[in-house]
Amino acid sequence: MKRFVRFLWIWCSLGVLGAQQSGLLPNKEIVATCERVANLMESTATVAPDLPRAAAPLIENARQACLNLRTLSPQHGLLNYILLTNLRAYLALAQALPKPQPLTAEAHKQLAELGQLADRWDTHFRALLEQKEFALRHPDRDNLRRYAEANRKLPPPQPGSPRVVFLGDSITDGWPLNEYFPGRDFVNRGISGQITGEMLGRMKADVIDLKPAAVLVLAGTNDIARGVELTTIQNNLTMIADLAEFHGIRPLFASLLPVSDYHKDKNPAFEQTRRRPPELIRRLNEWIQNFCRQRNFVYVDYYSQLVDSAGFLRAELSDDGLHPNAAGYRVMAPVALAAIEKALAQPSKRRR
Repeated sequence: MKRFVRFLWIWCSLGVLGAQQSGLLPNKEIVATCERVANLMESTATVAPDLPRAAAPLIENARQACLNLRTLSPQHGLLNYILLTNLRAYLALAQALPKPQPLTAEAHKQLAELGQLADRWDTHFRALLEQKEFALRHPDRDNLRRYAEANRKLPPPQPGSPRVVFLGDSITDGWPLNEYFPGRDFVNRGISGQITGEMLGRMKADVIDLKPAAVLVLAGTNDIARGVELTTIQNNLTMIADLAEFHGIRPLFASLLPVSDYHKDKNPAFEQTRRRPPELIRRLNEWIQNFCRQRNFVYVDYYSQLVDSAGFLRAELSDDGLHPNAAGYRVMAPVALAAIEKALAQPSKRRR
């Protein structure tokens, strides 16, 4: 529930509710409408003798788009466009081909509904483009607003209680640190959905200005999901490390967590390995481990504690194959604490 509230707050701040009012369909309705469109395309193909054969590729494209929207993201712009163009092409084809007269009342009704859905999807797609354009030119690209008030209210670190900032994405965002590390000055600065470039943009406000002794960085899984090159991820992590060291903050870098498809029977969107291939996760983790070795940073190895013998996130440690559940965080907590204690025992270095 906490993760959902944080997620909703972020999207509200990006103007998504305004986009919905101007025509953007909610995620559940996107998937349901897409499936209705595909079903109507298939059922109305019988209105003309040549339509089933001519429209078969269009119907298949629509069904595949629906499957991918459910599995990947209902907000995926290209998939929304694919459905719209195939639907428009189907309606044009259905109108152009000769049909026996008169059409049944049910055929008239279904074709009329399909036309209405095409107009609704067109409105939705325009709103989706507006939303994405707004996000691209948003003045707070890195979502610095998220923790601005909390940062202002945060007191300075106290002697004898070194502060540690946890910088990351939704896996960090959803981790109630006070419950797993009571009595410690551990500050959560995770933001759901963020990539390493956005975290780099938050280093000054959400890490350096908080005067921590150390920062634990868990980042990269969203980069992989969005197709960011590994070299770009590595460059961003390197710059995060350089900034931390320059300001006398000990950087710790965590391995990416494994993912799994064990829960896709509950929800097709829980098929995680398509967007986050395990091989890419392993390659990035290998680089992070070597990077920590070369720079004498502490490597936080969550991966080896969460992975099963098949190379996937253990089924009992996650409910969606990506984010840890309470059991998953209980496995991660002692790994993080041991790494932090090791890092705090090292002298801090200020690079010049």
